[in-house]
Amino acid sequence: MKIEQIYTGCLAEAAYYIESNGEAAIIDPLRETKPYIEKAERNGAKIKYILETHFHADFVSGHLDLAKKTGATIVFGPTAAPAYDVHVAKDNEELKLGNITIKVLHTPGHTMESTTYLLIDENGKENGIFTGDTLFIGDVGRPDLVQKVKAEITPEILAGYLYDSLRNKIMTLPDDVVVYPGHGAGSACGKNMSKETTDTLGHQKKVNYALRADMTKKEFIKELTEGLVEPPQYFPYNVLMNLKGGIDSIDEVIERGKRPLKPKEFEAAWEGTEALVLDTRSKEEFVAEYIPGSIFIGLDDNFAPWAGTLITDLKQPILFISDEGREEEVVIRLSRVGYDNTIGYLDGGLNAWKKGGFETDSLREINASDFAEIYEAKNTEINLLDARRKSEYDSEHLLGAQNFPLDFVNQNMTELNREKTYYVHCAGGYRSVIMCSILKSRGFENLVNIQGGYKALSQTDLKKTKYVEPTTML
Repeated sequence: MKIEQIYTGCLAEAAYYIESNGEAAIIDPLRETKPYIEKAERNGAKIKYILETHFHADFVSGHLDLAKKTGATIVFGPTAAPAYDVHVAKDNEELKLGNITIKVLHTPGHTMESTTYLLIDENGKENGIFTGDTLFIGDVGRPDLVQKVKAEITPEILAGYLYDSLRNKIMTLPDDVVVYPGHGAGSACGKNMSKETTDTLGHQKKVNYALRADMTKKEFIKELTEGLVEPPQYFPYNVLMNLKGGIDSIDEVIERGKRPLKPKEFEAAWEGTEALVLDTRSKEEFVAEYIPGSIFIGLDDNFAPWAGTLITDLKQPILFISDEGREEEVVIRLSRVGYDNTIGYLDGGLNAWKKGGFETDSLREINASDFAEIYEAKNTEINLLDARRKSEYDSEHLLGAQNFPLDFVNQNMTELNREKTYYVHCAGGYRSVIMCSILKSRGFENLVNIQGGYKALSQTDLKKTKYVEPTTML
């Protein structure tokens, strides 16, 4: 028996490869099918099942492509009703995979069809549970996402279901059962996930707030529904893509998106399609020089989630600039969150653009020490935007800073004055560059990015800066 977790850090998502006696199952696959097919071929195994724990909101699953290419059966849990052929399993149904058994446990709560798969090994021992978004390490799935698709299913209703699922289906299993969750820290599908990506159920019973033995259902519902922030705007659209199917194959998306365009072709495509131009290089490269009107979302950070949060139309034509050799990676990572309309990239990058006689721009930037001197001298006059999330801002922030989370920049930019100069920072510099690029593309010219963000600011001479400690928040 072989169990392998395939973890994708950008989405904080865990897919799983399970194999026994020449047969394999894939749990919650991402959009690209090649890694799973090649893994099975290397091992001399045939993919028999594609097991989906629920209709995902934070990524588009690769189950349809994978089933078409391998002949594997797609399995969902009870109550699932997708618009394509699958096997809808019954509660407690057992699926045979080589010499092992996978038992279907219906665990509604994150969604109504949410299902946990219990692996029973060759000796009949309950070995592990693949919990999807039902149970995380240190947390459980948020109960408010379904309401974005079906308004009548409230977070309180789902939280009640989840309480029962955890206590009647999950917590009754042996303590040595290994928990294999669908996500880790950084995912928006929960609010308190651990950086660890596996654990024993027994340990989770001791440390996971949602599994407290003395917790009443009323307490559970209250705790689970408090403090939930608005989910990224692309979540409901991904649910519908996973539910309805009918989307292009990943191969078609890659072929369309990997089209090299010379500068003049790139400009013509930009004007002709009203495309969004996405610069995926490093933040340092973008700050130094970029194409006016382009938006920065760097590939080497939480690229796909930020694209999903900030690009409001999933059908938006997208042109992009990337480091040479990473073009396919850009297209795949956009497709993982439902952006299938990538139409080409700038062949030769920024150098080719400049050689073609086209203009570039740069972003004003200041280091933390120099900003500290300005801040000390002009504390009451300075306009400082903190691009971090509210929870980060509430923990600690510079006195006088306005919390202006990147998540909501599209909705809130009308609050800003184009005539004023704004200094912008986040935690480390990635989000603030994204924000500056968006604001500049909308006509805000007087922007200064603070290099290194709050991390760098906190290391400057405290005499030059004024901090609000967590106990004395604004």
